[in-house]
Amino acid sequence: MTVESAPDPTTVPIPDSSQSSTSCLDKLKMKNSTLDKICSFLGELIGTGLLVFLGCMGCVKNAAYENNHFQMTFNFGLVVLVIIQCFGCVSGAHLNPAVTLAAYIYNLVSLPMAGIYFVGQMLGGFIGYGLLKALIPTNAVTLEGPHNLCVTSVHGDINAWQGCAIEFIITGVLIFTCCGVWDPRNSKFHDSVPIRFGLAISCLAITAGQFTGASMNPARSFAPALWNSDFQDHWVYWVGPLAGSAVCAIVYKVIFRREVAEEKVNNKLRAMEEVPLS
Repeated sequence: MTVESAPDPTTVPIPDSSQSSTSCLDKLKMKNSTLDKICSFLGELIGTGLLVFLGCMGCVKNAAYENNHFQMTFNFGLVVLVIIQCFGCVSGAHLNPAVTLAAYIYNLVSLPMAGIYFVGQMLGGFIGYGLLKALIPTNAVTLEGPHNLCVTSVHGDINAWQGCAIEFIITGVLIFTCCGVWDPRNSKFHDSVPIRFGLAISCLAITAGQFTGASMNPARSFAPALWNSDFQDHWVYWVGPLAGSAVCAIVYKVIFRREVAEEKVNNKLRAMEEVPLS
C-alpha cells in the first residue's frame, strides 16, 4: 500500500452515538409520560405487596413463634423504611390510599394518576397477603383467636366509633408528616426521609396498635380481610384513615404551607456579568 492510497485520518467516519445506542423508550415506542405512569403503578404494586408481605410476616405470633408488640410495630416501621428507599424515587412510595388522597389534595398527583396509584396499592396488598399465605405454615396464618394473621380489628374494650377516631387521629399525624416532607421549605432535607417515615410509622403503631392495629392504610387492612373473609368493623379502616387524610391535608395546605421565595441575585455580580469583555 502506497502512502497516497492510505485513508485520510480526517475523513474516517465516527459512529453516531445517537444511532448506535437506542434508548429503551425508542425500542418500546413509548412516550416518557406513559412509561412514568407504568413505573409508578409497578412501584406502588410491588411496594404495597412487600409492605403487606414483610409487615404481616413480622406479626406472626403463636405457641410456635415468639413475638411481642414492640417487635411487630417496629418491624412495620423498618419495612416502610426499606420500601421508601427502594421506590421513593419511582412513585413516591405512597403505599397507602390515604397518602395518595393527601397527595392529590396537595396538588402533587392528578386525579387519574391517583386512580392508578389506588389500583396498584389494592392489587399489591392482595398479592402480598396471598403470597404470605402460600409461603408460611398454615398455623402461622390461621390463629386461635377470633381473627387471623394481620386482620385489623377494634379492641373489645372500645367501640367502633372510638376505633374510627383513633385511626382518624393517627392517620392525620402520618399525613402531617407527609405534608411536612412535601413542603417546599423542606426540599433540601430529603436525605433522611425513609428514616423519618419508618420511625413515624413505628411510633404511631406502638402507640395505637393495641387498640385498632394502627392500620392507617385501607390497602393494608383490606387484603387480610378479603383473604380471610373477615370484615368485622372493616369500615373503620376506610372512614378513619381517609377522613383523617383529607382533613389534615387541607389544614396543612391552607394554613401551614409556604412557598419558597427565589433567592435574590446580587446586584454587583449581575452588573459584573453584564460588563462586556474587551
